[in-house]
Amino acid sequence: MSVLIVIPARFASTRYPGKPLVALKGASGQEKTLIERSWLAAQAVSGVARVVVATDDDRIRAAAEGFGAEVVMTSERCANGTERVAEAFDTLGGGFEIVVNLQGDAPLTPAWFVEDLVAGLAADPVAEVATPVLRCDGRSLNALLADRRAGRVGGTTAVFGWDRRALYFSKEVIPYTGQIFSDDAPTPVFHHVGVYAYRPSALAAYHRWEAGPLERLEGLEQLRFLERERPVLCVEVEARGRQFWELNNPEDVPRIESMMAEMGLD
Repeated sequence: MSVLIVIPARFASTRYPGKPLVALKGASGQEKTLIERSWLAAQAVSGVARVVVATDDDRIRAAAEGFGAEVVMTSERCANGTERVAEAFDTLGGGFEIVVNLQGDAPLTPAWFVEDLVAGLAADPVAEVATPVLRCDGRSLNALLADRRAGRVGGTTAVFGWDRRALYFSKEVIPYTGQIFSDDAPTPVFHHVGVYAYRPSALAAYHRWEAGPLERLEGLEQLRFLERERPVLCVEVEARGRQFWELNNPEDVPRIESMMAEMGLD
């Protein structure tokens, strides 16, 4: 199936203005911006026809074009990444069977997360939207809980039914578990990986809907599908020894740099 990856990026982030242009040091100490690292993550995915950065900011456009990315300019009115991806897809004239939204704040996304996601959506002819979920080990669960105790909005968690259809996504840690887990122990909590795969029909519908109360409360764009009773397929992905974290707050920069150092990623 023909696959397009769109990396939505905006400068005016509420929690972290200018986030796409923040420099992150790799294992050797070499610095690359967040948007470049996200673009490199997209380039590593196999079976992709095209990768573009979608932004409304000239600073991000200049930086992206500087490292060789194709850029699609979008409206400042886009409320979230899905709206920006939908607009970019329309600007490009369609022509792809699956569109992937690889958030511009996920530089640690391994290629197989996206490859497995696309395969999961392609294998389910009914599903229009899919997103990856990663089972937390004790280390990642404790990091999520620590963020919440400190009053920081960190990663998102997901719960889903037997059919892998999402029941809910939250910035709180769900489901509740009072158990203490060792760093390497598997837990019943799933970290939502901020990547989405859509069929064009889902993007066209999303663009027409207004945000619902749950989306506004949580600040999670995927809840718009659930509030409209459109199922979201959760595709479980495997870490394979890789650590995963998204850059949501300034405090995440040293955390991600430490992870890259541990994994030898430059």
